[in-house]
Amino acid sequence: MKACSVIKKLRIVAGTVTDYEQLAHYHYREGRPTGITAIYAIKSSPAWASATRPSVAGVVMYTLPSPFVQLRNVATDNIFAGFDRRTRLALLNRHVRCISRVIIEPRFRGLGLASKLVRETMPKLDVPIVEAMAVMGMVNPFLEKAGMKAYPAKSPERCATLIEAFSAVGIEESQLIDPKLVQRKVNRLSASKAEFIERQIESFVQSYGRRRDMPAGADRTRYVLTKLTCRPIYYIWFNPKHRVWRVKDNAEQSSVNCVG
Repeated sequence: MKACSVIKKLRIVAGTVTDYEQLAHYHYREGRPTGITAIYAIKSSPAWASATRPSVAGVVMYTLPSPFVQLRNVATDNIFAGFDRRTRLALLNRHVRCISRVIIEPRFRGLGLASKLVRETMPKLDVPIVEAMAVMGMVNPFLEKAGMKAYPAKSPERCATLIEAFSAVGIEESQLIDPKLVQRKVNRLSASKAEFIERQIESFVQSYGRRRDMPAGADRTRYVLTKLTCRPIYYIWFNPKHRVWRVKDNAEQSSVNCVG
């Protein structure tokens, strides 16, 4: 079936935690986020849904923002900086929402639904700023396709070195989001390549305290991959219905004005 005909049978609607829980096991991060403010789902019509076509094709979850995100200050020209903790939290909770989960059911991937879901639901929140942190944003830049601007964080040199080492033995960066796949590929390496990547991994984990003595295997691979992607890309979207600017009230304090 052509992609366009599939999309015509889907609709974006207000979702529930139950919709999220149906797809949660497909996400690389475990556990439910806190501070949930909104959930939207992509659903198929009841007549079209079946055992092979589930009713929930995708979900996006919005939450309250984290109080401390360094790249937010860069992206917003420090409009939330210079306040005491209580004031900053109040401003962030009022004016910012964070995309904490975007999950597309595997049978519906490759249709552009993730970017469509984000693009069409961000305006529904009616806040000046929507932000997100994406672990593998360079691999799947759907947030940029949805209209968000990316602010990449600099990766530590040790991460770049290990990523290059994996590539040298045939494990590409785009595959590092899947620990099971990486472990299978490591298990199938020739003796010389296996010895090489083992030295690289042992060197890498020396920076992580008690984890430096982890034995080779699936658990260590999973841990190493989380550290390789520990500096996600920060994304931000400014709602065109709102104007956000910084106003200097006086020499002692700054304030933020958000006008709809």
